[in-house]
Amino acid sequence: MIFRTAATTAALAIVLAIVGAVTGPQWDPVPVTEHLEPATSDTTIGGQPPGGADPVGTFDVRETDVTIRLDGATVGGLLREPVGAGDDLPGVVFVHGAGTGLASEAFVDVATDLASAGVVTLVPDKRLDTYTTRHRDYEAMARDYARSVDLLRARPGVDPYRVGLYGESEGTWIVPVMAVEDPGIAFSVLVSAPVVPPRQQAAFAVDSYLRNTDVPHGVFRAIPRAVGMAIPGGGFEYADFDVEPFLERLTQPVLVVYGTDDPSMPVEQGARQVIDATGPASVVGGTDVTVRYYEGANHGIKVDDVLVPAFPRDVAAWVTSLPESAAAQPQVAGARPNQQYLAGPVPTPRWLGNGDVFVGLVLVAVGLLVLGPVVGLAGGLVRRLRRVAGRPGAPAGLAPGFRVPLAGLGVGAAATTVALVAYLVAVARLALDYEKDAWVVQGGWVGVRLVGLATLVAAALLLNRAAEVRAARRAAAERADASVAVVAETRALRVARGVSTRVMLGCVVAGSTILLVILAYWGVYQLGI
Repeated sequence: MIFRTAATTAALAIVLAIVGAVTGPQWDPVPVTEHLEPATSDTTIGGQPPGGADPVGTFDVRETDVTIRLDGATVGGLLREPVGAGDDLPGVVFVHGAGTGLASEAFVDVATDLASAGVVTLVPDKRLDTYTTRHRDYEAMARDYARSVDLLRARPGVDPYRVGLYGESEGTWIVPVMAVEDPGIAFSVLVSAPVVPPRQQAAFAVDSYLRNTDVPHGVFRAIPRAVGMAIPGGGFEYADFDVEPFLERLTQPVLVVYGTDDPSMPVEQGARQVIDATGPASVVGGTDVTVRYYEGANHGIKVDDVLVPAFPRDVAAWVTSLPESAAAQPQVAGARPNQQYLAGPVPTPRWLGNGDVFVGLVLVAVGLLVLGPVVGLAGGLVRRLRRVAGRPGAPAGLAPGFRVPLAGLGVGAAATTVALVAYLVAVARLALDYEKDAWVVQGGWVGVRLVGLATLVAAALLLNRAAEVRAARRAAAERADASVAVVAETRALRVARGVSTRVMLGCVVAGSTILLVILAYWGVYQLGI
């Protein structure tokens, strides 16, 4: 009995491992083999005019609230001007990333520092009525931000021919669009730029976070299956937005900035792609690109929540010293970056690539697991009432030895699913906080798989018991010396007797099977296949 159960469990595990392998793509990112080598660790921007650029803190800063009229809406903004810096000053319009929105809260340090070095800065509020998690139009957003450029160009004391853009993170997909559509924009500063399409960046970031958290190798299979999936409910068209065609058409100088401790961005690949896409200024249609890396800095170019002092110093020097600073050497300087893997196309799941289908399957499975016991209880109540009324019906119920493994199958499939979700949430929290916890990361994965294995044991017991019942019925029916009563009694021995019992059995088995396939899809039953 034990051997049969173990063998059947092993067979089920192998089948589910194969199902999990063939129902979706694997994850095998390409390692970075050629690293970008900074010429020097000194990030200072060269090419300043005689006397050098004004350092950060030279001027007092005056802040003014402004209103920016968009197409169909208005947003606020915060203008910062250097007091006593004179006229014909350069200007910078800031373009928000995904995590910022209000001008009063975004880019406060860097916008103030640039203003204190002689640059007029404008941080507009992000327009939110057309910006949601599901729907974002980067080209439309570029047209909205262009109104801020117009306002800054018209500001007294600003040289309209020296107004440029500063984009951070998601904003760096918008800035190149603006620069292409308005060739009069003087320059672009791209801070923590993904460069690759959002879907590729998301997969890269998840991979990097998981590696930092030391998750088991099997967990990585979930990356292409989650990120490559069509999101349930539609939308997210922007996930495949490609900024490369806009980069190729840039003609204005570009400053690219990264922190070396930013695991969410392809810090080397991004800089290389900007350099390669734009081409050198010596080539028709090309432009000069300057790259700077800051040691230990995060996505916001901060260390311990403090802006790296050299960062606003260098940006201010580059902006105020243009056009000389555009081609100043070295082109790449600062701390040495260390990107381990390339961000690349995310494989599309073959069978469960449609998020609506996936969610539908989960809901169907859960519905069946709930419906089965409800039908069984209702059927039992009806039979009891009939007996009380003196009208007993035909015998009903599960065959002996079925109730416990059937309950184990249903409860186990549901419990494994809940455990997997809880595990992934716990790992996500650790990853986002840059923390490690072997008990959660390694122990949690073992726990999920053990619960999944226990579910397969219940399934094996159920299958073996069903085979025994069927074998007994066939053997009794084939006995030549069996009495009519024995044959009839044996034929009455079924896995499930009664309509409600059969419906209950079918619902629990079907719902559990769907969940087991889904669990296999997400890697719970991997065997290195």
